Amino acid sequence: MSTQKVVDPAFQGAGQKVGIEIWRIEDFKPVALPKSDYGKFYSGDSYIVLQTTSPKGGAYLYDLHFWIGKDSSQDEAGTAAIKTVELDSVLGGRAVQYRELQGYESDKFLSYFKPCIIPMEGGFASGFKTPEEETFETRLYICKGKRAIRIKQVPFARSSLNHDDVFILDTENKIYQFNGANSNIQERAKSLEVIQHLKEKYHGGVCDVAIVDDGKLQAESDSGEFWVLFGGFAPIGKKTVSDDDVVLETTAPKLYSINDGELKFEDIPLTKAVLENTRCFLLDCGAEMFVWVGRVTQLEDRKAVTKAVEEFIINQKRPKTTRVTQVIQGYESHAFKSKFESWPAGTATGNSALLKQQGVDVKGAPKSSTPVNEEVPPLLEGGGRLEVWCIDGNTRSPLPKEDNGKFYSGDCYIVLYTYHSGDKKEEYYLNYWIGKESTADDQVMGAELANTMWNSLKGRPVLGRIYQGKEPPQFVALFQPMVILKGGISSGYKKITEEKGAASGSYSPEGIALFRVSGTAIHNNKTLHVDALATSLSSTDCFVLQTGSAMFTWHGNSSTYEQQQWAAKVAEFLKPGVTVKHCKEGTESSAFWFALDGKQSYTSKPIMQYTIVREPHLYAFSIRKGYRDLQFLPR
Repeated sequence: MSTQKVVDPAFQGAGQKVGIEIWRIEDFKPVALPKSDYGKFYSGDSYIVLQTTSPKGGAYLYDLHFWIGKDSSQDEAGTAAIKTVELDSVLGGRAVQYRELQGYESDKFLSYFKPCIIPMEGGFASGFKTPEEETFETRLYICKGKRAIRIKQVPFARSSLNHDDVFILDTENKIYQFNGANSNIQERAKSLEVIQHLKEKYHGGVCDVAIVDDGKLQAESDSGEFWVLFGGFAPIGKKTVSDDDVVLETTAPKLYSINDGELKFEDIPLTKAVLENTRCFLLDCGAEMFVWVGRVTQLEDRKAVTKAVEEFIINQKRPKTTRVTQVIQGYESHAFKSKFESWPAGTATGNSALLKQQGVDVKGAPKSSTPVNEEVPPLLEGGGRLEVWCIDGNTRSPLPKEDNGKFYSGDCYIVLYTYHSGDKKEEYYLNYWIGKESTADDQVMGAELANTMWNSLKGRPVLGRIYQGKEPPQFVALFQPMVILKGGISSGYKKITEEKGAASGSYSPEGIALFRVSGTAIHNNKTLHVDALATSLSSTDCFVLQTGSAMFTWHGNSSTYEQQQWAAKVAEFLKPGVTVKHCKEGTESSAFWFALDGKQSYTSKPIMQYTIVREPHLYAFSIRKGYRDLQFLPR
């Protein structure tokens, strides 16, 4: 189904710039709010809130929330949930989705609105009063939260007060803050920020402010005025327990598969391998629920899942405070992964400067950049132009398009990716890749030619030096797939091997070759050419065996579905159009073992490609009076 056919006109251009965008559901359709109304949430309505961020040099990241007012109808709330799925589809299916209920919002959601949001009574269906129609109404609010403050309007009565919380009484000419004797000092400080917000937004910046402390003398003028508004001083009662104060219990995770809107409990060990990319799952952890969406699922299936989860919460009589977070395959949060018994470790987290990875030197990068605390780092925008050159002597030879992604370990390459960022500006991603068996002359020439290209582009790209085995995810994701081959095709490598009198050992499309496929996603899909021996196999990976005219894919018993998919893709990449024979571990033919010089024992444990020895260290280098001075800078 085409995305263009299902996208709502209100979502045209959404997510193309950093910041917040908000839509309110009106007559079951999303309507964009004017920025002047951001932060106003009516309890009778439902809203969609999109937060777009863009770490320097990285692709956009999306957090997508649908907010449900306490008086919003179930149909409106359902529309908000479904339209959120549609918007995610427009954004490429990469957003993390959150269900927000009035009064129980997540800290992430509240952090978008400083210092707080103050839900208002009414809504679109009941009509809104114009400023001329509005008369000031005295309101009493209770304030809760240490990091993100939550404001809730309570009845304007003495019975609403207690000794444990902070309250704000907003009158036409004065705002009072009542600090319960046992209230939290952080909540008191946050409430002062709320008072300033109320003063600026609803009093034109002109209003008196008074602090009333619980238990202090009522003879003080501010305290006396405060109690008069409640009909005179009288002892206040103890705090009564409400839904706001109930701390939900986290239970052992239960996994449900979702098919055609029906949930089925899966009584199996929780491992990543059970999550199939064509299906959706619900992970019920009691106080919190996660919805996992496979990358290959259809838009209509995702809408059905959202409705099914809402019905599950109602049928199970779960409290309103139950939080639901939806994650897409490949963009799972740490909180989600931590619920599983087994989740293979992925690539080390990237950062927003794209090349701040182990083994990467940068030129032209900002002096500082903010790390992205995501397991899957932001990748470059798709649809760009990719050009690759192999260093050959004093020149660079362009690779045929069909060979983009083949890297010989005895060669050096220059890679230039030209793309358009969210503001339609042309951007460049320029690197030179150094094979571990490449010659020193090729490495120097690669640096010189890449620097010349960098200068010709007026220093606009971030120029990176990338070593084999230390490729950052943004680089790997450019190639579908990326295959590192033995040997080399450059004249420099051939000359060195001839001088040594050794066989080049270079990959040949007509020879026997074995490839290990260990990647599970576009950002870590490296495939490595290994020795064509049975001892190179591992039960945790998939392998591709080339035997001249035939191609095999071998699936280890502990390999994942994603690895098996990548193996098929690698086989097609190396030998387009050739029939591929698939075999699982333990079902190999005699022809398979014959190509590997006979069957031998092999490992069932993961094979580590490289090990990060230590964290980076920063040194200051200077020359003083002819002497070099090297000083370590602590973090």
